[in-house]
Amino acid sequence: MSYTRVVASAAVIAVLMRATPHAQLRTSVAASGLTAPVAFVPDPTDPMTQYVVEQAGRVRVVRDGTVLDRAFLDLTASVASSGEQGLLGLVLAPDIASSGRFYVNFTDRNGRTVVARFRRTADPLVADPGSRFDLRWGGPGGPPFIDQPFPNHNGGHLAFGPDGFLYIGLGDGGSGNDPGHRAQDPSGLLGKMLRIDVSVPDDHPSGYRVPPDNPFVSGQPVAARPEIWSFGLRNPWRYSFDDPALGGSGALLIGDVGQNRWEEIDYEPPGLGGRNYGWRNEEGAHPNVTSLSPAYLPLIRPVHEYDHATGQSVTGGIVYRGRLLGAAHRGRYFFADFVGGRVWSLALAVDSNTGEARAEDLREHTAELSASSPSGSLGNISSFGADRDGELYLVSYSTGSILKVLGPTTAPAPPSGLRIVRP
Repeated sequence: MSYTRVVASAAVIAVLMRATPHAQLRTSVAASGLTAPVAFVPDPTDPMTQYVVEQAGRVRVVRDGTVLDRAFLDLTASVASSGEQGLLGLVLAPDIASSGRFYVNFTDRNGRTVVARFRRTADPLVADPGSRFDLRWGGPGGPPFIDQPFPNHNGGHLAFGPDGFLYIGLGDGGSGNDPGHRAQDPSGLLGKMLRIDVSVPDDHPSGYRVPPDNPFVSGQPVAARPEIWSFGLRNPWRYSFDDPALGGSGALLIGDVGQNRWEEIDYEPPGLGGRNYGWRNEEGAHPNVTSLSPAYLPLIRPVHEYDHATGQSVTGGIVYRGRLLGAAHRGRYFFADFVGGRVWSLALAVDSNTGEARAEDLREHTAELSASSPSGSLGNISSFGADRDGELYLVSYSTGSILKVLGPTTAPAPPSGLRIVRP
């Protein structure tokens, strides 16, 4: 090889390396062939197994990338599924290895919200439909459902917090601009985040207890249902905790779907309940319908919002705590817009004194993620998921697939040990 050819080869490699994006993200198909998936839940007892919630009423098993023919749970006969109704949430109990318990949130045939407890069978890939117990609200004599006055804004997500309690996000009951002012009604559960203790015996008449440190148990700052953790949500479509087991803070982040103008991300420092996120008096950080006063003040503004020129229905996401995307993405909050099929991430600057966060450095990832998708687009992103290593997954509702987010391909190593070979 001549000196000229050595220099030229090194120069070409250098140009190629400069042309490669610093942190180009990609997707790979983790599962496909699903119908209207709305949630992706890993099995904490088996890293090869995940569960996918289909809106029509089935929970499917994904085992080592293959969707099994037999459903984990089939509730299609019990579920009303159209528009925003359906089987909307699934969460496995933290102690599922010993208790076998898991919980689902669905719209029943009468249009009401049901939160039901089930158990797995001896085969962990099969649920026991006969173990169903519908939580009873307000005590042993309370109804085993939550009435929904309209067919939209059901919420539906379920998540266990770092504190071990079950968080249940409920929409405002539907229609437009919350005509019943339900999100600010202390006597109702709609438009709220609930927090309950489900570590009760199987024969407990309600299926849950109210944690004694819930913020409204004392009647302050307003006398309210004791299950309520926070007020003022319109339709919390996906929320998550920044996972402390992976180095996260334990903060709660909520994607709350807007009305006509603003989509919002709400941030809650660890354990700081009793907040009022403002709906319907405010949409995002802006005055909305103010004819009736909020239940109490202050109203908490979102940490991030975007208008309907950008997107029309936020899908709340996850603070990334994995390793595949590289250190530059660790600690960033990923979220999406369902209608626009767009994905962003933002950094969270947390005040060490107050625990409150400020959003900064917004980045869009739609183009780079779409480029590696088989269809050339991400479809409508209905949810996010993370495996036990904190790696990120997108749930594509319209394409019926689960997409795993990957980091950049390995750049070619620069040549080493070059020497001049004279002819």
